[in-house]
Amino acid sequence: MNRFLGFLGKIVYRLRGWTYDGIPEYWSAKQVVIGFPHTSLMDTVMAFAYIKIAGVRAKLLIKAEMFVWPLSILLEGLGGIPVKRDRSGGVVDTIVEEFKERDEMTLAMVPEGTRKKVTRIRTGFWFIARGANVPIVCWYLDNERKRTLWIGSFMPGENLEEDLRKLRKIYGDAGYTIPNESGR
Repeated sequence: MNRFLGFLGKIVYRLRGWTYDGIPEYWSAKQVVIGFPHTSLMDTVMAFAYIKIAGVRAKLLIKAEMFVWPLSILLEGLGGIPVKRDRSGGVVDTIVEEFKERDEMTLAMVPEGTRKKVTRIRTGFWFIARGANVPIVCWYLDNERKRTLWIGSFMPGENLEEDLRKLRKIYGDAGYTIPNESGR
């Protein structure tokens, strides 16, 4: 099934005229991958397609409301984990425990949390990466150049705001501006 989905992913990229980077040298057995932007459903399709093209076994946090039959079958097959966004407690701790129990784990997240224009990003990715002691790997959907890029990686430090400045620089150097406010 994964080979078939990878093949379909390549077709999606080719039909849309997109290219993509291979897995970066800083890839590790465990990491939190974050991606920007998340402005359309097509951004989601391109992200899912790339995951299958690259053969990455990623887990993805997806709002629980999306897990309705028959879509739930596809989302689970793609590594989706349903999250109830109306409850803030427990998700970070649960995912950190998952990292501790596994030898390999990649968690993919979109800090914007929605396809709507946002003024603040969600910072759960930082708390998860910090709690699990894993790097944050940055992925960028460059809609202008029709290319997906790996643009950097860093270990979360002790200070969220300092790390958000690093993150804004990494994405800024690639041509994307992350909203300035942050929230959990």
